[in-house]
Amino acid sequence: MSPFHLRRALTAGLMAAFVCSVPARAETLDKVTFGTNWVAEAEHGGFFQAVADGTYKKYGLDVTIVPGGPNENNRMLLIAGKIDFFMAANTLMSFDAVANNVPVVTIAAIFQKDPQVMLTQPDAKVGKIEDLKPLTLFVSKEGMGSYFQWLKSEYGFNEKNVRPYNFNPQPFIANPKSAMQGYVTSEPFAVEKAAGFKPNVLLLADYGFNTYSTLIETRRDVIEKKPDLVQRFVDASMVGWYNYIYRDNSAGNAMIKKLNPEMTDDLLAYSVAKMKEHGIVDSGDSLKNGIGAMSDERYASFFNKMVKAGVVKSDLDFRKSYTLRFVNKGVGAELRPSKP
Repeated sequence: MSPFHLRRALTAGLMAAFVCSVPARAETLDKVTFGTNWVAEAEHGGFFQAVADGTYKKYGLDVTIVPGGPNENNRMLLIAGKIDFFMAANTLMSFDAVANNVPVVTIAAIFQKDPQVMLTQPDAKVGKIEDLKPLTLFVSKEGMGSYFQWLKSEYGFNEKNVRPYNFNPQPFIANPKSAMQGYVTSEPFAVEKAAGFKPNVLLLADYGFNTYSTLIETRRDVIEKKPDLVQRFVDASMVGWYNYIYRDNSAGNAMIKKLNPEMTDDLLAYSVAKMKEHGIVDSGDSLKNGIGAMSDERYASFFNKMVKAGVVKSDLDFRKSYTLRFVNKGVGAELRPSKP
């Protein structure tokens, strides 16, 4: 389960049991099971789109999506061989897999930018990330072990002003001199609905926190035994994401809403708009090499930052955590508008 997706844990338990798939003829399509790390939402939209509009089927795949949830651990199902692919939260999960000799490999990065943000109230005089230092900072336990360590090493933040964030925005709303963690695709929307004001948003990726996010993982044995299937799943998923972000995504959204009624039309539209506005899915390397793009240089840069921050050990062979074999081919790029 993604450490940053706990915000809807109390209401999502029943939804994790649902699965979805395109009806297909077993004799002609390869069956594939893909586990997400949270309940259905716009941040997973390209995968649902590829199921709903038949893209996976066109690539010879009968894909079943198994949503995650607060009581689910789809990554363990991947490791145990029960599912074929898994959606990991970010690059740190990949590094952790190497450190613990877990035989999984990242094969694509859907999000070029991690959606992690810090929110402040409109009257707070915050124009850059350093302006957060004097504020009370609501940060989760997982955040303290990851991006906050980078804030300390890169920008000199101190833990003295940090308070626990329990995925409830009310303490932030009540304190005008505070900042709260969140995802750019959801928490600002929730705060505006609850408090009646639009919070200021600082996207950590724009200040150097350059982890990839929403990764596709599989086991090493799947790559070795079924490389063609892996390539087709990656290619079809990228086409699904182009269609979801830039084209008619009504089919994908209908599937998401069926699985997760909390995903209203307003929230889905907001999430997609913010992914486009901030280049979450399509920016940087993906503009040249296609959605899902990864690079050795980007991995090395983030690894060095995490070593400096004390999050990972310097002797970790981070290159074992990923492969560029299946990405950077520009698959689906023709679906991008001329001005994304």
